[in-house]
Amino acid sequence: MKQWYEELFTDYAETYEKESFTQGTTGEVDFLEKEVGRDKTVRILDIGCGTGRHSVELAKRGYNVTGIDLSESQLKKAREKAAQSGLKIDFIRGNARDFSVGREFGLAIMICEGAFSLMETDEMNYKILECASRSLKKNGKFIFSCLNALFPLFHSVKDFLNAHARGEPIQGNTFDLMTFRNSSRLTVKDDKGAEKTLSCNERYFAPSEIAWHMRSLGFAKTDIYSCRLGAFSREHPLTPDDYEMLVIAEK
Repeated sequence: MKQWYEELFTDYAETYEKESFTQGTTGEVDFLEKEVGRDKTVRILDIGCGTGRHSVELAKRGYNVTGIDLSESQLKKAREKAAQSGLKIDFIRGNARDFSVGREFGLAIMICEGAFSLMETDEMNYKILECASRSLKKNGKFIFSCLNALFPLFHSVKDFLNAHARGEPIQGNTFDLMTFRNSSRLTVKDDKGAEKTLSCNERYFAPSEIAWHMRSLGFAKTDIYSCRLGAFSREHPLTPDDYEMLVIAEK
């Protein structure tokens, strides 16, 4: 049986490319280039590359990129885009928590969550970080975004207190304060026009959790910032109003 995220990304490549959250690619790649000092010899691994929007833009700028994704339909679109631009990019179908491409990359990226936060268990999510860590050279860097637990925590508690102050009954919340998981129903139309209603379950992470995971995997330094669409920056501190956080970890 397919998991909800596998079902979502089946026949969804064209629709995915039109989603509002995919429109910041150029600015995000500007930031990635800055983080590697615009050194074109740095090999880059794009985990959960989807339709290859970051991979293709990086390759256009002269970088050697490898993309990995679980969805064959997403990868088909990525390969088409690379071919149309005359680019050579190694797109691999694989599981983000169980792949091995050798310790040869100077930078690993996992933008817009990639596969991270979508897995069914914390152990599975950790395996993704572990595989990314293994792919990096000694002084490699790992840049990724993930769901910020401060956002639902802050708003859930605020709503609870406000309702209590007004003497209103407390409504049920899909965000589980014990597991930091959010359950929701998502209805989408795929590229063939078929409507899908999916039962989604996503894991939010506290900044301290991510920092601990990075230390446990041998990263010497981890910086966490606000993750803003198309405007990644070290100048934006993380706040409880940020839905996502940007993580920059260095070996």
